[in-house]
Amino acid sequence: MASENLYMGRISYINASPVYYGLDHGLAPDWLTLVTDVPAALNRKITASDIDISPISAAYYALHHKDLLLLPDLSISCRGPVMSVICAARCPLDDLTGKTVMFSRESATGAAFLKMIFAGRGIRPQFQFGPVGDITAIPPDVDAVMVIGDAALTQPWQTRFSHWYDLGQLWYEMTGLPFVFAVWVVRRSFAAARPDQVSLALDLLKASRKMGYAHLDTVIDAGQAKLGLNRQMVKDYYNRLYCDLDQEKIAAMTKFFDGLYQQKILTSRPEIAFFK
Repeated sequence: MASENLYMGRISYINASPVYYGLDHGLAPDWLTLVTDVPAALNRKITASDIDISPISAAYYALHHKDLLLLPDLSISCRGPVMSVICAARCPLDDLTGKTVMFSRESATGAAFLKMIFAGRGIRPQFQFGPVGDITAIPPDVDAVMVIGDAALTQPWQTRFSHWYDLGQLWYEMTGLPFVFAVWVVRRSFAAARPDQVSLALDLLKASRKMGYAHLDTVIDAGQAKLGLNRQMVKDYYNRLYCDLDQEKIAAMTKFFDGLYQQKILTSRPEIAFFK
């Protein structure tokens, strides 16, 4: 029986709620501590050894694959529109050369993918980071924003930006494949030192996810209450999300990583390696 504490990250957005439902409803053992934060913070915390297991941006895994192992059959993915990873712009994407595109610091994957699209199309915007989670805080000279998570679902982006691009849909049109936004990982050093506890944690996550999908109406109600959205919109959102990681999604992730490497966003091809 595991006794040493294990620190597990949890994304603060509603997209991961099905995976954590069981842990929030009685499955969490005493030795498990959940650490809730935005993806970028979880990215930093796992490489700083502040947490041991976590969902992180898929692109961040690609950057740090030598220090991390993927946990099998867990991801946040979509096939087509995802609704919560968007680029909103004043003009078509192809007209953004020389214009200002503002990114959130909260997602490595969405930012990397959008940069890959720009590079592939020969578009050369001016990139900057800023407060894209609140439409009223975006400077007036910003021509486009990339927004992820709950803010993408709740802010009235169409009131300021005339063009709207769903990154899940863009990827599907390019490849016909799903897109993997986030993956669950464990630090390699932690897995080597405490493999039995990692196995227990993986079993807990899968059991928790199973409970989540068995109680999806409750998950939808909680998401609606948190974001104040129409219930059907929240239901549609969860219907677009996948939390598994099958062979097709692994192939799609490999294609994404290859594209990042070809566009020189990555300096080496990542190794996709799983905890066993």
